[in-house]
Parts: sequence; structure tokens; C-alpha cells
Amino acid sequence: MFEFLFRYPFTVFSKGQLILLGAWPGWVLVLLIAAAAGELAWLVRLRLKDAAPKLQGWRGWALWGMQSAMVALLFLLLWQPAVRVAELSSEQNIIAVVIDDSHSMAVADSDGKTRDAAAVAALNDGVLAALRKRFQTRIYRLGSGLTRIDDPKTVTPSETATHIGDGLKQLATETADLPVGAVVLLSDGGENAVGMGGSRIGVDALQALRNRRLPVHTIAFGSEQQIRDVEMEDASVAPNAMANARMTATLSFVQQGYAGQKATITVREGEKVLAGREVTLAANGVIQTEPLFFSAGAAGAKLLKFSVDPLAGEENVANNALNRPVLVSDAKKRILYIEGEPRWEFKFIRRAEDDDPTIQLVTMLRTSENKIYRQGLSGPTELAEGFPVRAEDLFGYAGIIIGSVDADYFTPLQQELLREYVDRRGGGILFLGGRSSLSDGGWNASALNDVLPTFLPSGRNSFHRNSATVELTAAGVESPITRLLDDPAKNAERWRRLTYLADYEDPGTPKPGATVLAEMHARGAKLPLLITQNYGHGRTAVMATGGTWRWQMSEAVNDPSHHLFWQQLLRWLAADTPGPVTGSMPARMLQDEGRVRLSAMVHDKQFQPATDAHVTAHIEGPQGVTALVDLSPSQDTPGLFQGEWTAEKPGPYLAEITADATGSAPQELGRDVLTFQREDGVAENFHTAQNRGLLEQLAKETGGRYWKPAEVKDLPRDISYSEAGISVRNTHELWNMPIVFVVLLGLALTEWLLRRKWGVV
Repeated sequence: MFEFLFRYPFTVFSKGQLILLGAWPGWVLVLLIAAAAGELAWLVRLRLKDAAPKLQGWRGWALWGMQSAMVALLFLLLWQPAVRVAELSSEQNIIAVVIDDSHSMAVADSDGKTRDAAAVAALNDGVLAALRKRFQTRIYRLGSGLTRIDDPKTVTPSETATHIGDGLKQLATETADLPVGAVVLLSDGGENAVGMGGSRIGVDALQALRNRRLPVHTIAFGSEQQIRDVEMEDASVAPNAMANARMTATLSFVQQGYAGQKATITVREGEKVLAGREVTLAANGVIQTEPLFFSAGAAGAKLLKFSVDPLAGEENVANNALNRPVLVSDAKKRILYIEGEPRWEFKFIRRAEDDDPTIQLVTMLRTSENKIYRQGLSGPTELAEGFPVRAEDLFGYAGIIIGSVDADYFTPLQQELLREYVDRRGGGILFLGGRSSLSDGGWNASALNDVLPTFLPSGRNSFHRNSATVELTAAGVESPITRLLDDPAKNAERWRRLTYLADYEDPGTPKPGATVLAEMHARGAKLPLLITQNYGHGRTAVMATGGTWRWQMSEAVNDPSHHLFWQQLLRWLAADTPGPVTGSMPARMLQDEGRVRLSAMVHDKQFQPATDAHVTAHIEGPQGVTALVDLSPSQDTPGLFQGEWTAEKPGPYLAEITADATGSAPQELGRDVLTFQREDGVAENFHTAQNRGLLEQLAKETGGRYWKPAEVKDLPRDISYSEAGISVRNTHELWNMPIVFVVLLGLALTEWLLRRKWGVV
């Protein structure tokens, strides 16, 4: 209908430029239309004075509007309106036909036909023949790369990845000296190139197409929504853990067709189920996020599988699971605990950590004014001079606990070292309640006041030897620090039933950004008990009591609550404290591509960036793969070293990064270990529904059009309107469009009928 009324396809108007072919300038046309409209308005005003009552008010001006529109249209026709549009020259241009050859195109949709078969059928049903009548054609298959083929029938959807952006960029580069007029992409829109996440095309690819003015016409295949399916979106888990540590994974998944039903989420190491629990599925299409708690187990490099167990009638069960590599270490983390007085809390914290093979408590107990009792030492000289006064001595610990100790016990230099320990070194400090702690110890007037996670009360007398009961906050129910039982409701109830604390201290008001994990009820008031906060590169916490020892003394003999809580709290304190060398990489799972970018942040003993280090990565992989990669210093970030390598084979990899100080006396600064995994043929199992958003974006950004298979009969005609390749600008006159006469006749007839109705014919 559009073409019947306007003579030309819609594409002519959307891509063309409206012009006037008349000899007179356009401003004359505007002036004439304005003058005619003004004259008609004057006449209407005169007539309204003597007109019939029915023509008074808006009715008279409605007639003026229609008369003015007719006059304006007639004047416009005298100026010969036309549209100028770029069109590809016949026989001189190439149309690139790109067919998605990835595994997702083998999916059979509701009509029973696979997507690749539907794509080939759409081409062979006259589209390819019509293109060949006017243009040269080149056919390509697209997967992880772009390959030219002779016949669409040779396409077999076997590629393990879809890199649409990379493929189109390759096409633009390889045909730079050829007159390519347009690209036709037949695909379901799946994109699993590294960093694209399946939702967009890379900027580099779009820019390469724009530079060539290459329009991409996308023909979409596949259902836009899975009918019955549960799909994992992400499994977020720390890449490193301490042996037997309590770990938390956050699973994100989405489902269609199972809203309100029950499903089981699990984490496995090989065939061994580490943890699992039942969840209720959210509404269709809504991304659901659920935590899962499990033990890291023994030391070693592990590949953990996070999944939603398949449900009855699922169309695609291959997208129910995701793998994540985790490196579990049994290296001991050393925590320095300084206590200002002998007390039960000190004894029972030490006893809890005696059972933890991953934490070593190095303790300083002040037994009298000038006497310190040391335990857990690595040698007789450790702490022999008291609390450290040098950065290299203090920064060797992974965490620090400050018990009932006055702030004045530490010199200004030591207080500044403690602040630097958190801020620059990235360590963790835990402050305990006590008669010489927090405000009662003068910490609100110390250099560490900013480091504390609360605004301490002014003055003293905030410590009380009265009982207090405990309960978790909403954040504490979900935190691995306070996770005594896996079930959230049972965990919260267990905390409420714990024996009362022997004492408590008012820690003040939590600072913005701090998290309160537990609260206490004492003497009719509710106060924060356990507060955590990230500060600088590290973390701090306040445990506003010295009386948790009652949990061990008054609970059942075999009750693990006290030991488990303190082990988890101290592991949190020390686990994320970095070593002198900290390795990293953008992603630990490599999907169908082996390009690896390794980074290492290197510090000296004072934890200042080491700019003159020699940094190497020793990589070991499957089937005896070994490599030694030198990392180069960054020009922008002091202490940062980077390098690239390619993992050619699928399987697990381990990279040990070592940094040595250069100079006359080379010495090792430190080392770190990374694990990563390459998986091939997995990404195509995810996001198998048609990605209409990506295909529409690609067409819009390049000047093409998004097509449904039923519409492609018009593609060979519309594709010729392009500025790419060899094109000419053609001019199409508009005066003889049927819509012009329809409008003129419609205006005249409507105006006459209204005048007749109102009695002014």
C-alpha cells in the first residue's frame, strides 16, 4: 500500500534527501504560502461577521486550515519536489552474504526446522537469485572466524563460537579494495566473543563498517524466547580460597515456563556434591540470584561446577551449568594479636585458632606494665623489641587484632603504621571490646579514628560488664562470616539462641559504607555488635565485646558455634590481604578463545610499587604445555607488569608469577599463582534464543535494516539504496505520487462537505 500511494519504497524516503527542482528559491515558496494563508485568514475574518451561527468560532478556522493546506500543496508542486537518493550501480557492486554457521543455528524452533535450514531456504527462495541479477555476490560462513564458500548448501552449523563483530571487521578489512555495496547477515544474533557478553557488537567492528559506509542488513532466525528452559547466567565465586574455608558463590539464572516451581542448585567438584539447596523459581524472564555456601575443602587447583538441576521437559539442558576454576591454598596466614590484659576472650580465641590449620596466631599478651608474653613466634627475635616500628616487620602479617589496649600504648609512628597497614598495604584490623578498648581506650582521639568502621562515642565509660543477647541483621544472615548453619532461617535462629555475652561495649554509630552483621540487646537498648568496613585497600572490623567466650563455656560440649565463628571471622580478616606480588587476569574461564592477558602488581618490602623488577610467568597446561612469559612494566601504573599469551589447547592451566628485584644483589620479591581454564564448544549452548536487540542495533548503527524471514522478498530491491561501493545519486520526482492527488481531492471534498453541512455552500 505504501508503494502504491508514494510510488517508491519507504527506503527511498528514509535514506534520501528531499529537494526542490524549481528555478525559484525556497524562500519565495515560503513567502507565497505565508501570504496566501494570511489573505485567506483575512477573508475568513470578514465572512465570520455576517456568517451563519454554525460557522462562528473554530468551524470557520477549520475551513481556513483546509483551504490553506490546499494552496500550500499546490504551491509546493509548482516548485517540483523530489527526493535524491544514492543507489548502487548494477553489475558493478558486490553484495556480501554472511551465513551464521555456529552451533546455535542447529536449534530447531517451534516449526521443527533448524535455523540454518531456514536461512538456506530463505536465500534459495528467490532472494539470492534476485541479488545475482543486479549484483555480484560473495557468500561467507561465520563462526569464530569468517570463511568464503561457494554454495549456501555447504553450511553446516558446527562452529563452536559466534564472533559476529570480529567476522564483520574481518570482512571490511579483507574487501577494502573491492566495491562492496552492502552486507546481508543471516543469524540468530548469538555473540560470544570475549568481552561482548552476547549483548552488543564491539566498537572496533562498528567503526570499521562505518568507515566503509557498509550497511548490514540482518535477517533474524530463531524464537525470541525459550518456551521451557532454565539457563545459568553467571556463577560468581572467589578465584582463591584458604583450605577448608567457608565459601560463598552467587548463582544467577533465568527461566521460562517454570515460574513458581521448585529447583535445586548445586556445586560439584567432579562427581562429588559439595553443597545444594532447593529454591523457588521466580517469574518468567526474571534473572534470579541465589547464594550457595560450601567448604573449599583440601588444597589444590579445582574446577567447580555450579548448576541448576534439569527440570522435566526442558528444551536445552546444556545451559544449566557453569564451570569456575578455584585455587585452594593451605599456606598459613599469620595474624598478629595484641592483648592488653589476661582475659578469657584471649584464651578462647587462641583455642579456636589452634584447630584451624590455615591461620597462625602470633600473640602479644601484656601481663604487666613492662612485660609481654609472646606465643606463636617464627623465631626468638620476632617481636623481641615489642610491637613493630618498621613497615617491613608489620606488613608481613596478614591481619591484626587489637584487644583491650589503650591507644596511647602505641607511639604516633606505630599508629601511622597501623593506618598505612590498612590503607596502603591492604591488610585487615579487628578491634575487640574491652575495658581499655575503643572509646575507653582513647581510640576516638587517635590517628586510627578514621580507620574504624564506627563513629566512636565521646568520652569513656562505654564498656559494661553486663550481659547482652545477640541477633543477626539481614546482612549477617547472608554473610559467610556469621554463617553457622547453611539454611538462612535456621542460622538466624541459632544466633538468637546463643548464650548471652559476658560483657559489651557501645561502639557508636556505623559510618556510611559500613555493614552491621550482628546486633546486641543490652539493658533495653539495641547496639551494633559486629561491624565491618572496607578502608583504602584493606578492611577493618569492630567486635564490640570481650565476652564471646561464654559461647564455648555454656553451650553443649561438642557445639562448634564459638570455634566456627572465630575461624570464619579471622579468615575474612586475613584472606584478602595481598602478598608482595598479586597476579590477575580479566577472566578465568576462556570460552573458545585462548588469548590471555596476565597482570601482576609488584611491591617491595615496604609495600611501595616496585618499578625495577623482573617479572615472569611460568605457565603449565594440558598435554605437557609449558611456557615462560616475560611481563613488561606498565607506562601508566607504577608497579604494574603485564603480558599476553595464548592457550592453544582446551583444559586447565596454572601460571606462577615470580618477581625478582634487579640490581647488584637480585632477590625474590614474591610470587603468586593463578589458575584458569579454556573451554571450547560450551558458549554456544547459552543464550540460544534470537538476540533481536543485537541484530536491530547492528542494522541501525550501520544504516541497514532488521528483516524477518517473511519480509525478505523486498530485500533485493531495498538493498540497492546504499552509499557504499560504486553508487550514483538518482533524483525521483514526487509531484505525480498518487498520495498527492488523494490529499488534494480529500481536502477539497472534506471542505465542501463541511460547508454543506454547516449551511454555507
